[in-house]
Amino acid sequence: MIISPSYASQLTDYSAEYDVMRKGERYGTAVRTLEHRADGHYEIKYSSDISWMVFSDKRTESSVFSYIDNKITPISYRMLREGTGRDHDYQLYFDRNAKKVISNQEKFPLKLEWDDTWQDGISYQEQMRLDLLAGQEVFDYQMVDKKGSVRHYTFKLVGKETITLPFGNVEAVKIERVYDNDKRQAIAWLAPEMDYLLVRMWKGEKNVEQFDVQLKSVTSTVKN
Repeated sequence: MIISPSYASQLTDYSAEYDVMRKGERYGTAVRTLEHRADGHYEIKYSSDISWMVFSDKRTESSVFSYIDNKITPISYRMLREGTGRDHDYQLYFDRNAKKVISNQEKFPLKLEWDDTWQDGISYQEQMRLDLLAGQEVFDYQMVDKKGSVRHYTFKLVGKETITLPFGNVEAVKIERVYDNDKRQAIAWLAPEMDYLLVRMWKGEKNVEQFDVQLKSVTSTVKN
């Protein structure tokens, strides 16, 4: 079990390794970790390292958040990208007392109307796991992206299937992102027996595969 029973007082640390595939070939690796920090907050981190011919892409996306009563509340977010082309380092800070979002790309706080339900670019994925454990089948999140724009993400549960991964055969629920057109596709598979850990993620454009991330291994640790 990755998470303790629903509405548990704390989440369980884990580390999951993935292969990054495209059209059946392996182009890189990814690691996803959740850590309960000494200050009582949590940090979710997703790092990937991809190489293809002369192209390289290394990026790390992370979020520090609080967890109270089955709700994840982001505190800070960072996306660091290095490789072919321009490097990027985006950082956001959610000041809930002042009800402002601060970006390292701007001199002043972002001009956004504060919303207590906001998630960031990766925290919403952990919130979805909790929402699945609570029995939800449709998911709506207001997400502040790395550039400070508010985006509305909607997902729906479309079924359950057994998939074959480097990890082995896994029974998973299938979640699709709802777009306003059919040009883009994003599908995630999460395993109920692992408390809805992400075990596969597929993205495409005009039905052409962009990448396919597949679980290779996972470990979990309960901290006292």
